[in-house]
Amino acid sequence: MLLKDIEIGQSCVVEHIQLPFQMERRLQALGMTRQAQVAVINRKGDGILIVKLRGTRLALGGQITRNITVRKAGGAA
Repeated sequence: MLLKDIEIGQSCVVEHIQLPFQMERRLQALGMTRQAQVAVINRKGDGILIVKLRGTRLALGGQITRNITVRKAGGAA
């Protein structure tokens, strides 16, 4: 499942990130690594999400959320 498909209030675990090298490295520097837990706080349009990742809120564009594969997780991030 893709990150863009997760609903508000749901949590998921990052499985795979398929982005250009520099963008992927930047997300990893912010804490979005494999097995990181992410909670969707809000949706702003076509795949645009505000997420909670390791205690920090991030806004991610649709092109990014379409290229992150996740699995659902129980509990909040």
